[in-house]
Amino acid sequence: MPTTPSGATARHPRLAELALALGGFGIGTSEFVIMGLLERVAGDLQVAAADVGYAISSYALGVVVGAPLISALAARVPRRTLLIALMLVFAAGNLASAMATSFWPFVGLRFLAGLPHGAYFGVAALVAAAAVPVEQRARAVSRVMLGLTGAIVIGAPLATWAGQALGWPIAFAGVGVIALTTAALIRLWVPAQPRDPGASPRRELAGLRRQRVLFTLGVASIGFGGMFAVFSYVVPTLSTQAGMAEALGPWVLAIFGLGTILGNLAGARAADRDLLRAIPGILLWCLLVQGGFFLAADHLASGLLFVGLVGTSMALGPALQTRLMDVAGDAQTMAASMNHAAFNGANALGAWLAAVVIKAGAPWSASGLVGAGLAAGGLLVFFTGRRLEERPARATAR
Repeated sequence: MPTTPSGATARHPRLAELALALGGFGIGTSEFVIMGLLERVAGDLQVAAADVGYAISSYALGVVVGAPLISALAARVPRRTLLIALMLVFAAGNLASAMATSFWPFVGLRFLAGLPHGAYFGVAALVAAAAVPVEQRARAVSRVMLGLTGAIVIGAPLATWAGQALGWPIAFAGVGVIALTTAALIRLWVPAQPRDPGASPRRELAGLRRQRVLFTLGVASIGFGGMFAVFSYVVPTLSTQAGMAEALGPWVLAIFGLGTILGNLAGARAADRDLLRAIPGILLWCLLVQGGFFLAADHLASGLLFVGLVGTSMALGPALQTRLMDVAGDAQTMAASMNHAAFNGANALGAWLAAVVIKAGAPWSASGLVGAGLAAGGLLVFFTGRRLEERPARATAR
């Protein structure tokens, strides 16, 4: 199981982890707050609420494009320098989003803000995983991801509340300030990472030709889409079908966020214990809870319960990140970054498919059925990949 040397030891490792997690907190707030402000953005920019899903998908597509592009072009950039640069670009994208006055420029700026997302999380995960024994990698990754899940519990609800009270631009401006603070703290607390003399764009891109890497990314890009199919429209779903007041929107995000924290921690432990059983087990769980949301969304209490359960789908994150570390060989940066690109490809896919179904006349809660179908698709990809992976061993045994 390959690991990536850190190259330097942090003088204050907890502060280094805090700096990396703060970046994740800002990214998570930016990515998820729009769900809580969906109707406010739609009203101010004069579009239908469902059309704001295009801005969600645009951010996600920025992640998909940015992860391989940045990983290849910045292969020889020292990791600390790269992390700082990524946070500065992220800050610029969010501050500009706050100043948008019409819809399609806003959609384009969300794409810009998404470009650094995958590479940031990928590099931060590698730095964290390299600092622990190999059997604790998933838990190290999950600690970095706590910034993201903590944003769903605290950052996105607070930003939603601020956006409802002061106007939605304040939420994105606040994220820009968090990103600038993160860049400063990384410079102070994360040790300098030496340049890898063997790194090159060709070596990183070669990782995308590995069959096991591609199948793992396929699981992420399809199987994780169900969580986003549900969550992208969870506030209007509960408002429309369960009569929820708009003021409860931040609490919905907080409940979802608590689910993601529990899922992140539980998924990491399961992955460190038995990775190849954890992945399909988590996907099956996703299928059940996302399908259950369709049945639960007509009543506020059951709808909120299933919002939290859908959040536990985040358990898939550290498991797939660890799987990529095992199969990526010397293309670790590309694989780690592409994991988050795949998750955001799932974000785009889930939000788009749910919008298509809702616009076709289905109830808002049909997003849960879309989610269950995507989880089933992830299971199919996983078992197909495992079957192909085991075929040479079975042929040799004959």
